[in-house]
Amino acid sequence: MAWQLQEAKARFSEVIQRARLEGPQTVTLRGQRAAVVLSAADYDRLSSGEPNFIAALLGGPAWGDEMIAAVNDRAVDLPRETDF
Repeated sequence: MAWQLQEAKARFSEVIQRARLEGPQTVTLRGQRAAVVLSAADYDRLSSGEPNFIAALLGGPAWGDEMIAAVNDRAVDLPRETDF
């Protein structure tokens, strides 16, 4: 749910309760998204230090010398021309 800032301030307890029961609550300022209220459980899960997808990809095993040599020695020929 999106809450206008004034409404979120006036009904802060409800914003918190809904964040706990329904999930993140968006707060808008002058019609623009300004903040998101999360439950403590959601925040803990997001900040737990679990690797994200990019970190998982970059954190793979190191390449051995043979693999590096194979990549560096691959063909660098230009692709053939095609007629369409």
